[in-house]
This record gives sequence, C-alpha cells and structure tokens, in this order.
Amino acid sequence: MTRQLTNLARFVLVLLLAACGANTGKENQGSPNNAAFDLPAYMRTGYETYHETGAVARPANAVDVYIVYAPESQQYMPRIIQKFNQLSAQGTNPLTNQPYTAAEKPVFVAGQPPTSGSSGSVAQGIINAFIAPNNEQIYHPTIFQPSVSHWLGLVNFNTGKQVFDLANIQPTALTPVIIGMWESRVEAIKQKTGSDDIGWDDLIDVLNSPNGWCDYNIPDCRRAVYYGHTDPNISSTGLSTTIAEFYACARKNGFNERLLSLAAINSDAVQDCVRGIENLVKHYSSRTEDFLQYVSRGPDYLDFLALEETDLICLNLGAQQGDETCTKPQEKLVAIYPKEGTFWDDHPFAVVNGDWVTAEQKEAANLFTAYVLLPENQKLIMAEGFRPANTSVPLEFPFVTENGVDTSKPTTILDLPQPEVIVGIQQSWGLVKKRADVILIIDTSGSMEEEGKIEQAKIAAHAFLAEMDSSNRVGLVTFSDSVIEQVPLGNYESVKANIASRIDSLRADGGTAMFDALATVIEDMNAEADTDRIRAVVLLSDGADTASSLAVNDVLRAVESSRGAVNPVLVVPIGYGSNADISTLTSIARASSTNVQSGDANNITRVLEIISSYF
Repeated sequence: MTRQLTNLARFVLVLLLAACGANTGKENQGSPNNAAFDLPAYMRTGYETYHETGAVARPANAVDVYIVYAPESQQYMPRIIQKFNQLSAQGTNPLTNQPYTAAEKPVFVAGQPPTSGSSGSVAQGIINAFIAPNNEQIYHPTIFQPSVSHWLGLVNFNTGKQVFDLANIQPTALTPVIIGMWESRVEAIKQKTGSDDIGWDDLIDVLNSPNGWCDYNIPDCRRAVYYGHTDPNISSTGLSTTIAEFYACARKNGFNERLLSLAAINSDAVQDCVRGIENLVKHYSSRTEDFLQYVSRGPDYLDFLALEETDLICLNLGAQQGDETCTKPQEKLVAIYPKEGTFWDDHPFAVVNGDWVTAEQKEAANLFTAYVLLPENQKLIMAEGFRPANTSVPLEFPFVTENGVDTSKPTTILDLPQPEVIVGIQQSWGLVKKRADVILIIDTSGSMEEEGKIEQAKIAAHAFLAEMDSSNRVGLVTFSDSVIEQVPLGNYESVKANIASRIDSLRADGGTAMFDALATVIEDMNAEADTDRIRAVVLLSDGADTASSLAVNDVLRAVESSRGAVNPVLVVPIGYGSNADISTLTSIARASSTNVQSGDANNITRVLEIISSYF
C-alpha cells in the first residue's frame, strides 16, 4: 500500500505541474443529465445506467469516466462525483483547483452502484464483457471500485487477460473485515478465556460447550450459537471471511506457508475445520445489507456476524448507509478482529484495460482517482465510517470506543492468496458450507387463481428449484382445503424432477388452510433429530387463511418452539396479489427473523436471489 501511495504522489506532482497554465475560458455546454446522459452504444441499456453525475451539465468536449462502485460507497461517492463535476464544468481542474490548460479537456464522471447488488456480480459482468459479450450481466466501466482487491485478480484469472494492472491499483477507503458481536457476549468470552484476543477457535468452543452460552454465564442463555455471513461467490465480505476461515484452519492443521496454498484448501482436515466454523451459521445471505435489516433485533437473531467495520459503526450510530438504514440496536455491537488475522477491504480504484477505454479516459480516470485521495474527500469518506487511504489524514470520529471499534487493530493482516487459490476456495464452498433442508409450501386455494397468482408462484417455484444447491434436501407441500405432502423431503438430485412435475400440474381451487400447512410442516421439521442443517420453509401464498382448524398463534408457537435450537426453523413468506394478508405473513416472518417478500410478476428474479441466498 505504501508503494501505491508513493506512485500516486508522483502522479499528483506531475498533474500539479501540468495544470499551472492559462485559463482557456471553456464554456459549460450541455444539459443536466442524471436521466438523459447519452451512454455509448456498446453499454447495456437499463443495466448500465451511470446515472450519478450530480445533475451537472456535461461540457461538450469532456472526457467521460464511467465508474461502477461498491454498494457501500454510495454513502459518499455521489457527493464526490458531484463536487468533481461542478468544478470541472466550470473550467477548473478539480485536483489543482486551477483553470484547465489549453492542452487539457474537462473530465466528466458518471457513476453507479451495481445494478446486480454486489462487487462480485460486477466482476462477473466485466468478465462477461471480455469473454461473453452477449450475456445479460455485463459492465463496461472505465473504473471498477470493488469493496476489496480480491475481485480484480479473479477478473484477470478468469479472462486470461491483464484487465487490471494489480501493481498500480489505488486503495481509496479502508475498512477491515471484522466479526460484529454483542458486547455482553464479547465480555463473557473474555472472562471465560482470560484473553482480550478472540478468534475462530473461541467461537467454536461456545458451540462445542455442553451447555452453549449457559457455560459462559449469559443471562437467559441458550445452547445454540447463531452466526451469519454472506455468499463468497458474490459478496466481498463473504469472500474475505471465507478466505480468513481457510487461513485459520490451515494454520491449525500445520500449513504454515505465508500464502494460503491449493494443498491447504484441498486438505480434508482443513475443510473439516472450516466446516466446523460454518456449522455455527444460522443462515446465509447474498448481501451484508440484508443482514442489516435484522441485526437490530439483538442476540435472539444472531450472536455474531461477519461485517465490514464501517457496517458496525453505521449500526451503533443508527446512521444511513446509501439506501439502507442502520437501525441502532439496544445493545452495542463490538468489533472482533480475529486473532488469526483478517483482510482490509480497500475499495481500490482500478482502471480497466479494455478496448472500450481510451488512453485519454485512462488519464482522466487517474485524475479522478487522485481527487478522491485529497484530504477534504478522505475526511468526507472517514465521516461515513471508513478509515482514510491517504495516510496523511488523521483518524477521527466516528472511530471511537463508543462505536465498538479499536483503532489499534487489526494487528494481523493476511496475505492475499493467488487467484487460483481464491477460485479454489469458491469452488470448495459447496463442500464446506452448511447444508439445508427446505420445504416449499405452495398455496393452491381458489384465491390464487385471481390476478394470475398461481402461475406466478409456479414460475417462482421452478426458478427457486433450479437455483437450489444440489447438496440440500428439498420437499414440496401444497394446501387448499387440506394439506397435501406432494414430495417428501429428499436429496435434491433424487426429487427435483418429481417436484418440477408436481408444480406443473398444480391448479387453484378450494379454501386456504395455510395455518394447518405451516404448523404441520414446522412441527415435522422440529421432530427431526439432524442438527447439522439449516432448516427452512419457503411459503408462496396470498396469506388469507379461510379453512384451517388451527390459528396463527399455533403457527407462531411452532416457530417459537425451535428458537433455542442450534438450527431453528426459518419461515420465508412470499406474498402474492394486491389483497395479500401482509399483516399475518409479517407476524409469521418476524417470529423467525425473516421478512415477507413481494411475489409479483416483476420481481421474481429478486425474490429468487433473496430466498436462495439463505441456503
């Protein structure tokens, strides 16, 4: 990182010397264009938007820079883009605050967060731009700013091209990947171990302790330990966390090389160790933002989860993170910097070496990169909970103990493995992740015939089934006047064809015995002895019960009965139609710490992503 900042300093000096020429008096031509900005024809309409320009009129002769940035950068990036474009449109070099010279063109920046929700999905979109240009998921940025540099090496590896010059990427905002844990649980572990440093072994010890949290003198204790983290195939936090888990388990099993190796990640002993960590998981998610919706519910929801430090600060402040609100929890979350080591999520600016990026655009991208590192912008970034990448900027609020952070940590930073090792970790994810038992419950009552709800539910069920991990077990239950077990819970590969056929044959008719169906399925799952799997019910219904012998309270009691289990039953309701009983579905979802999803025809893909990411 020191080398990168030194290279940048040389670059800034060159720009400062070059910018001391005469004012050319360039006029601010163009029109406000947050919506009307004309993008190049090679960009995918509606997917690549680059809509964030600060509503500044684009100079007619400007050099355009397109940036796709990490979701959490939405906290500050639109404001920095706006400031930059305002200065540039006035004929001022934003870096030097001097007039552009006659040899210079104004630079105009247009940005967007990922349409598809994560840094990993953008990395795949850039890969597709090189090797599968007709793919629907595609990006053509000038600058890619992922949460962490891991994705840049993966793009190079998967394209076989030097898409990014890894020696010259520039960190712009730093935040370590941490474990967010409730203060009471942190203190309980410290008292039990006699150490202020907590690592993965200490967390597994809670799981393996005969009485769980009760052995740690936690009031109202339970045997179960609840952990959550995101999918390493698409989430930066999930990827960094999973690599850190493999590092910890490799060191524990005698692999002491500086860099994590393929031999280590393919070791049965290492994979068993990682599997032990993953057995702590209550459920997964595709994005950290999805966890932020629930975490304020406190220890009843999760004991700890993998986060960026900036997320933890946002939660403890009850602040805003882009479009997401961080609801302040009643108990403070404390950052655990695992003693085995962790990674910096460095939010690098990486210029794309693609045929759509000109030499002029690369130079303009370097100008914008240097602008982001100016102290005034680094302070703006720091105010949002990121540590400044410009080391001349001192660390100030919100980096205080009251916000759960320790600025003397992390003390151990892990080395980034080679790209082929990261790919190997992603590929072995299916071997070490926690398996799931999932029962799909579909409402086939007469009311589902209205507004095409039954057809929408069938489409969603097929899509969900197609995305199901083959290591999971799946079953199908339907209900109208009565409850029918269409396909008993079984290994995915052995039952998927039968489930698909049954889904195709569904017809809507009769009453709605939703409470009977839910209570029966949940009670059956609670009766299962296997405690090594995520247990979940995915309900597709309009939620208006008309035919049950049971009431909603019976369903809530069934959910509550497993809340203290190592793997409580999760209910994920998907509500269909304009007259869906959202109130009832919400009460059921809240009891199992999930949210109701809308099942209209326009968001089947998004619903699929959410519910699939749990498992």
